[in-house]
Amino acid sequence: MKLKSRIFTFVLIAVVLFAAMGATVQGVLKDVKLGLDLQGGFEVLYKVETLHDDQEITKAIMTDTTTALSNRINQFGVSEPSIQVEGEDRIRVQLAGIDDQSSARELLSSTANLTFRDVNDNILLDGTDLKEGGAAATFDQQNSPIVTLTLKDAAKFAEVTKQVSQMGIGQNLLVVWLDFEEGVDSYAAEAQKEDPKFVSAAAVDQVLNTTDVMISGNFTVQETKDFASVLNAGALPVKLTEIYSTSVGAQFGEQALNSTVFASVIGVLVIFIFMLFYYRLPGFVSIITLSVFTYLVLVVFNAINAVLTLPGIAALVLGIGMAVDANILTAERIREELRVGKSVKEAYQHGSKQSLSAIIDAQVTTLLAAAVLFFFGTSSVKGFATTLMISIVLSFITAVWLSRILIGLLINSGYFNSPALYGVRKSKIHDASEGLATLDLTTNFDRLDFVRNRKKYYSFSIGILIVGAILIGIFKLNLGIDFSSGTRVEILADQQLTQEEVTEYVEEIGFPAEKIVISGEEQNTAVITYNEDLTQQEILDYKSTVLEDYGHEPSVSTVSPTVGQELVKNAMYALAIAALGIIIYVAFRFEWRMGIGAIASLVHDVFFMVAIFSVLRLEIDITFIAAILTIVGYSINDTIVTFDRIRENVDRKGKITTKEELAEIVNKSLRQTMGRSVNTVLTVIIVVVALLLFGAPAIQNFSIALLIGLITGMYSSICIAAQIWYSLKAREMDKKGTAVERKEKKQWGSDEPVV
Repeated sequence: MKLKSRIFTFVLIAVVLFAAMGATVQGVLKDVKLGLDLQGGFEVLYKVETLHDDQEITKAIMTDTTTALSNRINQFGVSEPSIQVEGEDRIRVQLAGIDDQSSARELLSSTANLTFRDVNDNILLDGTDLKEGGAAATFDQQNSPIVTLTLKDAAKFAEVTKQVSQMGIGQNLLVVWLDFEEGVDSYAAEAQKEDPKFVSAAAVDQVLNTTDVMISGNFTVQETKDFASVLNAGALPVKLTEIYSTSVGAQFGEQALNSTVFASVIGVLVIFIFMLFYYRLPGFVSIITLSVFTYLVLVVFNAINAVLTLPGIAALVLGIGMAVDANILTAERIREELRVGKSVKEAYQHGSKQSLSAIIDAQVTTLLAAAVLFFFGTSSVKGFATTLMISIVLSFITAVWLSRILIGLLINSGYFNSPALYGVRKSKIHDASEGLATLDLTTNFDRLDFVRNRKKYYSFSIGILIVGAILIGIFKLNLGIDFSSGTRVEILADQQLTQEEVTEYVEEIGFPAEKIVISGEEQNTAVITYNEDLTQQEILDYKSTVLEDYGHEPSVSTVSPTVGQELVKNAMYALAIAALGIIIYVAFRFEWRMGIGAIASLVHDVFFMVAIFSVLRLEIDITFIAAILTIVGYSINDTIVTFDRIRENVDRKGKITTKEELAEIVNKSLRQTMGRSVNTVLTVIIVVVALLLFGAPAIQNFSIALLIGLITGMYSSICIAAQIWYSLKAREMDKKGTAVERKEKKQWGSDEPVV
């Protein structure tokens, strides 16, 4: 009865978990806040500049500016906007889910400082004379849209109108301007140009002692609403210069969300099938814990009010791959213990204990890479890093703690003692009386002599580095606007597009471009890149024209050279700091030689990815940096597992006196971890391929970079990192041997060899 109660407890836990998830999952999914790349909207990065020379940008001014921007955003009803201060003089604004992006963008960037002037451009009244919340959109007696204002001081307005009325016929005009800080000419000249900053002009022939003012003109209803909203939001205390912006149409966001979620589901289902088929009972338990893991990630994400972006979904799916790795590590160690003749209970106890240190080391190093990515990344990359860090922590809780509780209940019930339930055939099991250790087990890779062929691996990798450097010198890097500058436009159509058609179209509308790429599963998306920054008005004109012609508002991104330089600098800092942190951690946990081997393999992987992207002419953007830093985590994860097995086998062997013994340890360790490395990378590759085939075009390059990095990462951890450690260790043994020889020769006073 006691044994059966364990099975009952297992079933009860599983039922409770899935019942709880099933009852709340809709609410959890509903509460997930989607980024602008998944529901449409736009993001803009402003540089804060002073209005006059004696003004300084202080924290107080930045706070006042964000408050004014928040008030302005509230005027046009954006739910949960994101306004973040970056550095000392940057403000990033994200507005997701808005219907009229063009209008919101124009209102947001306008300084909205209202002024009343005479015909000589002398300022008579400004926005400070307007009563707070005193602007309203309404209609006049002819039912034409107008804006009404309520001033603070009727006497001041009376003095102004008196002054204007005395200027004579033709000169007695009270001119209303919006945003005078950019500078204006005379009223007559600007009125002829129909400058958008000019609002209206009225002839004044008498003194008006009132606080109520009506502004009429050739307005639309929406223009009066926008005008009133901006005025009520107040003037900004600084000048905002746009240095980066991106906008995503709602249709783009919906397509990206649907395709990426579909790809993620396909990838995860294939992983579940693989785990169940290959690892049997542990695989079944991993399906339960991975489902709980995915649910908890979303719960925590909602709890911290995080915004889920397209890279964030990719990080979530890749986090599932890391959680799978923890399950695979434990399952592989259990299988090894079963093969040396231990019982299922003994194999579970020893396997769980032996795999724990490798799991912890692998998770910590990946967490380190994610933290660097978060610290140096921009908004979307920060979202990726946030999701990855949450995934790492929760994967340890579910894949280690929960998995071991569940599989422990089944094993200790006594009903699951057949090795076949753990994927071990009887022909592979040795008798316990043979006294075999796991180090003595045969593997499917015994014919591979990694150490003996290390010079071939070195030559191959050095050859790749040299050829890669030459190719990069010839082809250069295809830098996206994230790393250079310019404007990127994505046009979505309901039918298939051709490069010739789009080239002709953009020329007709006055925006010719040389770089046009057709993408999308149905070839209905055109990606157009301009080397120069389009002005805000040009972007508005571009978007309105494309919306009218194709029925979908295009996605537009602009980056100034300053932002591109900062992105490159921050990416280099991130890689350098991540490498330094990994060396320190590996040196602390293992030894410094392993740290050198790990970093050498990482440099190999990163350079190889850069070379491939250069040859294939794939665009390098900020998601490429996210992929590189993710591969840094995965590669070091694989390397740590390998080094952990080497360390374990060295400790088990005892004192190693010859290089032959050292080579045997390295070879056996690599052969033992080879199966786990292949299976772990295979599960992640399954997800990456699903994202590549079915995911959104926006993460296509990201997926390609991950695919290349995963393959090279597995190769480098086995053929580069471990071999460098062996070479350094063998050199140390040679030096010690030479030192002993010299000491003995000196002791005996002879050059003859001592026997």
